[in-house]
Amino acid sequence: MFVPGQRWISTAEPELGLGTVLRVEGRGVQVLFAKAGVLRPYAVDSAPLVRAEFRAGQRVSGKGIAFLVERVEIKEDLLIYRGEGRELHEGQLDDEQSVSQADDRLIGGRTDPVARFDLRLEGLQRRAAARRSAAWGLGAARIGLVPHQLRVAGIAASRRPPRVLLADEVGLGKTIEAGMILARQLATGRAQRVLVLLPDTLVYQWFVELLRRFNLSFAIYDEERCESLDLNGDGANPFEDDQLVIADFSFLEHNPKRAEQLLAAPWDLLVVDEAHHLAWSPEAASPRYALVERLAAATPGVILLTATPEQLGRSGHFARLRLLDPQRYSDLASYLGEADRFQELSRIADRLLDGEPLDDTQLARLREAFAGDEALLAHLADTTKPAHARELLAALIDRHGTGRAMFRNRRAGIGGFPQRLPVWHLLDAGLLGEGGRQALLAEFHADIQQPSPPLEPDYSLDPRIDALVTLLDAHPQDKFLLICRSQAKVLALEEALRTKSGVGVARFHEGLGIVQRDRNAAYFAQPDGARLLICSEIGSEGRNFQFAHRLVLWDLPLDPDLLEQRIGRLDRIGQKHDISIHILAVADSAQHVLARWYDEGVDAFRHSPADGRELLRRYGEPLARLADEHARGDDNRDQELDVLLAETRASHEEMAALIRDGRDHLLELAASRDLHADELQQAFTREDHDPGRDDFIQRLLEQFGIHAEELSSKVLLLDPQYLSTDALPGFAEGPVAVTFAREVALAREDLPLLRLDHPMAAGALDLVLTGEDGNAAFLVDDALPPRTALLQAVYLLECVADRKLDAERFLPVLPVQVTVDTRLAERAGFQPSDIALRKAADRNIEVPRYRKFLAKLVPPMLEKAEELASERARGDIDAAVAEATAALDADLSRLLALRAVNPAIGEGEIAAAAAERTALLEALPQARLRLDAVRFVVSPDFLALR
Repeated sequence: MFVPGQRWISTAEPELGLGTVLRVEGRGVQVLFAKAGVLRPYAVDSAPLVRAEFRAGQRVSGKGIAFLVERVEIKEDLLIYRGEGRELHEGQLDDEQSVSQADDRLIGGRTDPVARFDLRLEGLQRRAAARRSAAWGLGAARIGLVPHQLRVAGIAASRRPPRVLLADEVGLGKTIEAGMILARQLATGRAQRVLVLLPDTLVYQWFVELLRRFNLSFAIYDEERCESLDLNGDGANPFEDDQLVIADFSFLEHNPKRAEQLLAAPWDLLVVDEAHHLAWSPEAASPRYALVERLAAATPGVILLTATPEQLGRSGHFARLRLLDPQRYSDLASYLGEADRFQELSRIADRLLDGEPLDDTQLARLREAFAGDEALLAHLADTTKPAHARELLAALIDRHGTGRAMFRNRRAGIGGFPQRLPVWHLLDAGLLGEGGRQALLAEFHADIQQPSPPLEPDYSLDPRIDALVTLLDAHPQDKFLLICRSQAKVLALEEALRTKSGVGVARFHEGLGIVQRDRNAAYFAQPDGARLLICSEIGSEGRNFQFAHRLVLWDLPLDPDLLEQRIGRLDRIGQKHDISIHILAVADSAQHVLARWYDEGVDAFRHSPADGRELLRRYGEPLARLADEHARGDDNRDQELDVLLAETRASHEEMAALIRDGRDHLLELAASRDLHADELQQAFTREDHDPGRDDFIQRLLEQFGIHAEELSSKVLLLDPQYLSTDALPGFAEGPVAVTFAREVALAREDLPLLRLDHPMAAGALDLVLTGEDGNAAFLVDDALPPRTALLQAVYLLECVADRKLDAERFLPVLPVQVTVDTRLAERAGFQPSDIALRKAADRNIEVPRYRKFLAKLVPPMLEKAEELASERARGDIDAAVAEATAALDADLSRLLALRAVNPAIGEGEIAAAAAERTALLEALPQARLRLDAVRFVVSPDFLALR
């Protein structure tokens, strides 16, 4: 029971000190941690809180006095402490109290096995190192370490707060970049409440992507969920019931009340995908744009995702940029003029990169751009010198207008992609009777509709089945991915194949649960598993099947972006083979017409078209009509089709040239100049080569009865048969297969990648470190000199600061270990002998028998240990302050330098950086120590003397 005025401690954040219950309403309780300036809302039934209760014999302080407690009284559910003629009500206690029970447990003889003390200490050390890493929150993410993605995520995550537009070309991983930024913000405490706003067709894809890749469990909000929450009757805003929320635009457009509730809820970070569908002009804005505009104005962090090429929609890009910074991007005409100037400078940058000389016009343009900067102007004397070119190029990048807000990477610039090799399997139309032709046409009509109408196909006599069987037999060592339009097709194809081939087949469609889909995908990924995976369109959303390199297109979507998603399951960075794209089509069918348009008009089977959506807008309607007429055998169909293909090809070549000639290379280069560009790459390099981490995680889980069994190379089965607590996350459904290898996790999306920031490992570590397990131990060390007793004390150095400052990157909760002997002399560097640690488990020492001499020896030894720990802590604090000062000063100096030449650097960004620097440099020196664990170590004869 929570009562206002009571003092509680957060087991998840003990460094916050004592909290005070302010308010209890319905299902929630609010606790104020005044020292940290933090107000935390908790759910009553799941709050990570323990009551701060002190016993007789313990010291308490408050109101400028301190005394030993002699007795405790309870009045109206509040505690009153009395002792030494004084009294303190619990509400009067200082926020900083020594609440460790480690010394009491040792003195009372309530000790744990020595191995648990060592595990606790190792856990504290590993947690501190992991928390300081730039990869914290991303270590367990199932992501490939792709340089451009790491660069974008590292830079954006360092912004205070991130307000960015991710505009990479299709297939380069914008969703992964956004997920990395999001996960990092949550892990560091910079964001707690996140809203992901999407078109309804992407809701499921994002939900799975965030859960499977980043271990983030979002709640999908619709009217049914809101109504269910409303039934609780407390009148609360339903959008405040969850911290991580996914909602779709359609739901909000049809429910104005819910839209207003969404706007009324506080958010720390807003993510919007398909942002190019937010229509805006200087005269009017669409309802969706207006909704996002209101949300963006009230939300500190904003991430927008769009794949529209800048050169095909500059006004659209301006509309999205003004959502991020309406003051900087306030006038469309000015933006377009600025963009033209930057394109001209971008062409100059290309010549500097290639070491080519500049013409007189280009030199004049640079003199204008660098007017007043004599050092840069001097480099114009010979721009072909590498040193001069580098300086000029760096200056151009720094002056780029949108480089701070917008990230755009291109496939051609990144490289590393395989070739696409279309392979036609064109079947004779004479193999179909009239019924077969009509069925094929009906299938086409269903395929190009959004959404697709119900269709129950029968492929038992379809010649494409025979072609598919022949193809599978021709490549017996290869795996094939077949993606088709609907679940009904998946089932019909499997049924038809069963009667004609014995090849192993796995299914993947929306009718299966998440777990079953993962199992089927894992069966396909296994070397001896299924050779063919048949997917509905959902298989093209977010999945990685790059271990295969043969894609079968049973049908084709009308939308080029959907086709690109299908091919993108195999055509990915890291793919080791060229991609064979097998096109199954009956000659002169509607499907054949659509395939020809993709091949001869868009060239989509060989390259990723950046203008696919625009080509669909121009030619989608006549294409669908011609395909239908062609399949019906109408006259003049061939001539009209040839004209359409020629027009499409001409438009595609024109737009490709426009994109190529007008692309803003400076925008692509801007990220390389950021101070944080390589932080994540370097952090992952260190994280993925930690030799002892995997063994530690296994030993950690063993403490809770989890047995590990090797299933196959680099795959373990964690069996919770003897699980000792239900509080350990991840085992509700029984044994769990896991891996410590990133490459295995990428190939097997059913396998969690275990790192210290994975919920399973993090939960286990939190249970150990927030409880008493291992915080008091007693050890006999045969290697000690006779008549020797030592006290090992482990203190935690904690900085209490606003979580949004992310102070732990400089000073995580740091274990400070000191050892003193009975003469109160420090034994620096002492470590128990290996033989003592090996024998510890076999020695049955009745520690309670020695309570008297422990009660006599431990308090003064502990007092001395705290004095020594305080001295050492001052050195750790000074080091953290020096590191923070150097890093924050570099950030601030860089911003000020850019501000002088780049209008995209606003005063608000500089003010935020300066305020963060001030707050951190005030908070870090106030870090304090808290006793966490103690171990008493004696020579064998010492016990005999007592």
